[in-house]
Amino acid sequence: MRITEYLKNNILYLDGGMGTLLQERGLLPGEYPERWNIIHPDVIVGIHRAYYDAGSNIVCSNTFGANLLKFSSEELEEIISSAMTNARRAAEESCGTQEKWIALDIGPSGRMLKPYGDLDFEDAVALFAETVKLGVKYGADLIYIETMNDSYETKAALLAAKENCDLPVFVSNAYSEDGKLMTGATPAAMVALLEGMGADAIGANCSFGPKALTKVVEEYLEYASVPVLLKPNAGLPKSVGGKTVYDVLPDEFAEDISALLERGVRIAGGCCGTTPEYIKALAEKSRGIIPATTTEKNTTMISSYTHAVEFGKKPVLIGERINPTGKKRFKEALRAGDMDYILREGINQQDCGVEILDVNVGLPEIDEIKMLTEAVYGLQAIIDLPLQIDTSSTVAMEKALRRYNGKAMINSVNGKKESMDEIFPLAKKYGGVIVALTLDESGIPETAEGRVAIAKKILAEAEKYGISKKDIIFDPLTLTVSADGNAARETLRAVRTIKEELGCHTSLGVSNVSFGLPQRDVLNGAFFLLAMENGLSAAIMNPYSIEMMKAYYSYSALLGLDANCAEYIEFVQNMPAAAAGIIPGGNSGATEEQYKSELQKAIVKGLGDQAAQICKELIKTLDPLTIVQEEIIPALNLVGVGFENKTVYLPQLLMSAEAAKSAFEQIKANMSGASADKCYFVIATVKGDIHDIGKNIVKLILENYGFRVVDLGRDVSPEAVVEEVVRLCAPLVGLSALMTTTVPAMEETIAELRRHAPWCKIVVGGAVLTKEYADMIGADKYARDAMETVRYAEQIYGELAK
Repeated sequence: MRITEYLKNNILYLDGGMGTLLQERGLLPGEYPERWNIIHPDVIVGIHRAYYDAGSNIVCSNTFGANLLKFSSEELEEIISSAMTNARRAAEESCGTQEKWIALDIGPSGRMLKPYGDLDFEDAVALFAETVKLGVKYGADLIYIETMNDSYETKAALLAAKENCDLPVFVSNAYSEDGKLMTGATPAAMVALLEGMGADAIGANCSFGPKALTKVVEEYLEYASVPVLLKPNAGLPKSVGGKTVYDVLPDEFAEDISALLERGVRIAGGCCGTTPEYIKALAEKSRGIIPATTTEKNTTMISSYTHAVEFGKKPVLIGERINPTGKKRFKEALRAGDMDYILREGINQQDCGVEILDVNVGLPEIDEIKMLTEAVYGLQAIIDLPLQIDTSSTVAMEKALRRYNGKAMINSVNGKKESMDEIFPLAKKYGGVIVALTLDESGIPETAEGRVAIAKKILAEAEKYGISKKDIIFDPLTLTVSADGNAARETLRAVRTIKEELGCHTSLGVSNVSFGLPQRDVLNGAFFLLAMENGLSAAIMNPYSIEMMKAYYSYSALLGLDANCAEYIEFVQNMPAAAAGIIPGGNSGATEEQYKSELQKAIVKGLGDQAAQICKELIKTLDPLTIVQEEIIPALNLVGVGFENKTVYLPQLLMSAEAAKSAFEQIKANMSGASADKCYFVIATVKGDIHDIGKNIVKLILENYGFRVVDLGRDVSPEAVVEEVVRLCAPLVGLSALMTTTVPAMEETIAELRRHAPWCKIVVGGAVLTKEYADMIGADKYARDAMETVRYAEQIYGELAK
C-alpha cells in the first residue's frame, strides 16, 4: 500500500534517534555514522529492527549526513545502497506485523546558502538531488527531509526531491526557543512554502521535548491542509553521574505526544535521545486514538523567509513603487543596473508600513530575466517582506520563483488560454498565490458580470492543475473614470460579487482610477475607501500617498481592525512630517530619527555598497577611528540588541555585519596598518562535524567587533585546535557542534585544551548543547547565539586589558 493512502485513515509511527544509540555501541568521536552502514551493517540492522519491533511504520535510513560534501560519489553510492539494504533487511526480520516503509533520510548540508553563506541555491539543489536519485535507485519508499533550520535550504532539498522522484516527501524543521527557525521563519511561513510546493506531510523535529514544541505544532495544525508530523527530542540533555541523559522519559514522552495526536497530529516519532523504548511506549499509549481528519484550511497566504501574510483579516497593502511605469528615475536606475536604488525603494516602502512589495523591472532595453532575479535576490537579502513578482515574461517569472525564499505572489495570469497554460504549471511547481486579471481574448468586459464570468473560467481551469481557489486572488481591474464614468462602479461591484459569490479574495491597482485627472491623490483615497468597504482584500498602492494612507488607517480603526487604534494614532502623529516629505509616509516601521547618521542606517539596513560609499566620503572629514567608534560599532550594537530581543533575525544580522565589513574595508584602505585590534579568538567546528553555519556567523560578527579571528574550519581535530591556541597564546577559543555524535569530540578537545592551554577561555555552541551540558564537558561559557559569544568575548577582552 502506498504510504499516502495508508495515512488517510491511520496514524503513522516514525522511528527514534540513531546517533545516541550508535555512540552507545562504540561510535568514536568524529567518526561519520553513515559509514557504519558499510563497516557495521549488523549494528544498523539491529537498531532499525528494534524500531520496527517497537511499532514504527517508518524507519529512516542511516543517511542523515550522506551527501557529496562529506563523501566521494563512489562512497556516497555505497553508503546509500548499504543503508537501504540494512533497512530492508530489518523490515524483513522484524516481528512487527504493522505496515512498514523505508524513508531516505536527508539532513542539512551544513553550509549556509547565499547571500548569507557561500553555497549557491542551485548548488544546494544539485547536492540534494544526488542523494535523492541514489535513494530512489536503491529502493526508498519515501523521502524524509529533516532538521532543517533554514527555509531556503529546506526549499532546495524539497525542490531536489520533487524534480528527481515521484515518491512522497515528508519535511520537518528544527525550531528554536522562540518558535522560529534559525533564519527567522515562523511555522505559518513554512506551511505556506512547503504546502505550496507539494510536500505530502510537514512538521517539526529535534529541537526540544514534545511540550516545548506544542505552540509550534498548534500553528501547523491551524494552517496546514496536509498531515502534520512531530518528531521531538526526549527533552534536553543533562548530566547524571557523568553520563548524558535526556530529561523526558518514555512514559511522559508518550503521554505528551498522544495528547497532540488527539489534537490532529498524524505522524509521530522521536529524535535525539529517544530509543525503541520511547516508540513502544508511544504506540501503546496512543492505541485507540482515532486519527483526526486532515481538512482543507482555505487560508490564502504568502510568505517571506520570516513570516506569512494572510489575506482576509484586514486589507493588505502592496507597495507599487518598484515599477518603471511613469517613473523616469527608476528607469534610469534599471538601465544603469543601479540595484541600490531598487533596494532603497523597497526599504522606504517597508518603512511606510506596506506588507508586500510588488517587483516589476520590465524595460524593453534591459535583460529582464537577469534583472528580475537579481532584484528578488537583493531585496530578500535585506528586507523580510513577501514579494509580488510582477512580469509578463514566463521565463523571468520561473527564474524568480525558483530563487524566491518563501511563497510569492505571482502577478499575473488572465483568462486567455495561453496565459493559464504558462502560469499554472509554475504555480503548481513552486507554489504561489496567483493574481488573476479578469480579462481574456475578448478584452476587459465593461460589466461586473462579465468579469465574474472570466473569474469562474479561471477557477475551473486552475482546478485541472490541482490549484485551489485559496491560491488565486482576482484583480477585477481598475479603469480610469475620466474615460468612463461607470468604470469605478463596475469594478466595485465585481469586487463585492467575487467575494460573496465565489468566496475569493481580490486585489486592485487603485491609482489607475484617477489617470488623466488633477489632484489624483484625492480621488485615489476615496476610491480606495469604497473598495475596502466593498470587500477588497489587497491593494497595489502608493504608500507615499497621504490620502491613500489616511483612508487605510481610518478604515481599519473604524471597523475594529486596529487594536486600540494604535496604528491610526502612530500614523496621524507622523503625518505632518510625512506631508512635508521628511519621511516617506506615516509608518509602523523604522524612521530616519532612529539612526544618528546615513552610515548607521546603511549598516542597519544591510546596504553594503551604500555603507562603503558613505564611509569613503566621511573619511575625508572625520578621523577613521572616530567613524569606527561613533558610527560603525553603534550601528552593529543597534542590530545586535534587536537580534537579542528577537526583533531582528539572523539574515538581517548577517547582512548588517556584511555592510559594516564593507565600511571597515574603507577604513583599512585609508589607515596604514589598520587591522583588528583586539585579542585572538580561535574558532572551529569539532572533529567529525561538517556543519559550520554557526561558526561562520560567529566569525563574521566577532571580526566586526575587532577581534582577530583565526578560523580553523570544520571537522577539526583536537590536536589542531590545541596547536593553534598554543602558537598564538590565544585567550579565547570557540567550538561548534551540531550533531549529538560529535559532542564527544568537543569534550575531547576541551580536555586537551585544559591540559595544554589552561589560560584559554572556551566558548561552546550548537543545536545539541545546553548550559548544563556545556558545564558537564568543561566549557567556560555556553553561548546560545553569535551575539552572546560577542558579549562574552568583550567581557574577557576587557578583563585582559585592565
